[in-house]
Amino acid sequence: MPISKSDQILIVGAGVFGLSTALELTKRGYSNITVLDRHVPPVVDGSSVDISRIIRADYADPVYAQMALEANEGWTSTYAAHYHKSGFVLVAETPNYYIEQSKRNIIQKGGNVDSIADVAGMKQLYPSIEADLPQAHGYHNPAGGWADAAGAIAQLSSQCSLAGVSFITGRRGTVVSLRKSGSKVVGVNLLDGSHLLAAQVILATGAWSNRLLDLTHTASSSGQPVGFIQLTPEEGVKFAKTPVMINFTTGVFSFPPTPGSNILKLARHGYGFATEIQSEALGRSISGPKRDASNAATGYLPDDADEALRYGLGQLFPSLKDRPWLNRRLCWYTDTPTGDFIIDRVPGTEGLFVATGGAGHAFKFLPVLGKYVADCFEEKAPSELRQKWRLRVREKGAKDINMSGDGSRGGPPLRKLSVLEQSKL
Repeated sequence: MPISKSDQILIVGAGVFGLSTALELTKRGYSNITVLDRHVPPVVDGSSVDISRIIRADYADPVYAQMALEANEGWTSTYAAHYHKSGFVLVAETPNYYIEQSKRNIIQKGGNVDSIADVAGMKQLYPSIEADLPQAHGYHNPAGGWADAAGAIAQLSSQCSLAGVSFITGRRGTVVSLRKSGSKVVGVNLLDGSHLLAAQVILATGAWSNRLLDLTHTASSSGQPVGFIQLTPEEGVKFAKTPVMINFTTGVFSFPPTPGSNILKLARHGYGFATEIQSEALGRSISGPKRDASNAATGYLPDDADEALRYGLGQLFPSLKDRPWLNRRLCWYTDTPTGDFIIDRVPGTEGLFVATGGAGHAFKFLPVLGKYVADCFEEKAPSELRQKWRLRVREKGAKDINMSGDGSRGGPPLRKLSVLEQSKL
């Protein structure tokens, strides 16, 4: 049922999905929007924070390639203070469909790329590259780069506040379950024992989504390793003009040193690590991050994750291969089978809309993501997009789906952490 623009809307989650949706709905005249989260944005252990995220239009899927081109207009205007056009190098050590199809899409949309036949080609474009990748081949997109994720989220959050969006955080912003009346969601139940009522609840809860709604047939959560290294000022200057680089064979990618702090960041875009926690909503175990404590506090990585990052570091920056980590953590993805988002009403449940399934790549769409979510919310989006991002209903007897991703991931298969490993998170 359509709702009035003055009705109460609760958006659960202050990441890129939640904040961009809140701002866009406010622009469209919705005047009673409240965002709830465990923490004040930028949320310390969310997937839309820390010092950098890749900004690229390099997609094998033409829909996301087009969306990223649209988002680039926002990155170079509204969010220009947080965007760095460093260039983007995509290589692999074996034949890679994703790279080839991304290259075709970029060229078809009028972009220019430089083919890379070997590591010498990388170093010719960027003399400061010291990568040791004898079998590397791929291409370079000069239009790519990276963004200060926390800074961009802070700006987006401020824009929401200035537009009239309300925020509730802490125990009263921590949602423990959906409040229902029959098959209708009428609000949320909170950690402090109270509740809030609403005409519409929008779940933008990322890797925490399965705690509130059964999505295990269409989405699951995985932790992806991230590491940070402190460079000296001299090393910061040396590597300042390196591009964002990704090796699709290992999944390991790197950023140029962050200006000012000279921190070098590496991560792996792979299949990640699963946990086993109890979902109050489902009454069974799921994979996901902790709810009542920060998932970024311990600095723990499983040994094989650390070794994989260290190996990737040695490939991309051989002179730094033995440098100790400044910090490490798991970044939590909300994986879907094909890497597509989930932006849809929940079938058979009135009053509930879901915007999640970022699959490790939603952040780059920050300037335009809210527009796409709001179009789906108002049922104005093209039918092809509604179909692409629909919430698939679990069929009787169906098993949980293997999250294979969109073809852009590398490294080993998903691994469930042991009880001992999980205790260290």
